[in-house]
Amino acid sequence: MFSTDKIYQIKVTLRHSKPLIWRRLLVSGNATLFDMHKIVQIAMGWTNSHLHQFIIAGEYYSIPSEEDWEPLIDERKYRLSDIAPAEQSKFVYKYDFGDSWEHEIVVEKILPIDPKAKYPYCMKGKRACPPEDVGGVWGFEEFLEAMKNPKHEEHESFVEWWGGQYDPEAIDLDEINQGLQEIDQIDWWWEDL
Repeated sequence: MFSTDKIYQIKVTLRHSKPLIWRRLLVSGNATLFDMHKIVQIAMGWTNSHLHQFIIAGEYYSIPSEEDWEPLIDERKYRLSDIAPAEQSKFVYKYDFGDSWEHEIVVEKILPIDPKAKYPYCMKGKRACPPEDVGGVWGFEEFLEAMKNPKHEEHESFVEWWGGQYDPEAIDLDEINQGLQEIDQIDWWWEDL
């Protein structure tokens, strides 16, 4: 997907999740912020159904639109190496402004490229992604409580809404990495804006 001589080991953590939901990724320093949006969507398990933005040093990056309330910096014009030039650089990825899923992204290491490796790559992670439209972190906690307790008044409706049982510990790194390798073949609904 990208060519560069630097690979960024980053950790993406869903803020306020307890226990924490996170992914450790290897990503090219040449990845644009729009590429990062796609990578985080696949790695975390989101469905790209909502708006997003990056918050970096108090500035907001996304895909500008005439409908924006405040000006946005075009995320397609900035690379990971531009906005996070050193190890321990941090920034925020916010997804779904209604549910307000905030992710902290930390550059753990900047490494030389391994010519035999395929990037982006998810090295490790913990816990399943919350369902879309569950109501943010607090709605997710209620969802988990109802799903594990058959006597909970919302249990049946959540099981029906989700389509079965939900395993909050489930994570399939092979599936994530397959998605990351096919990232250029996915139809991203606002890529052409």
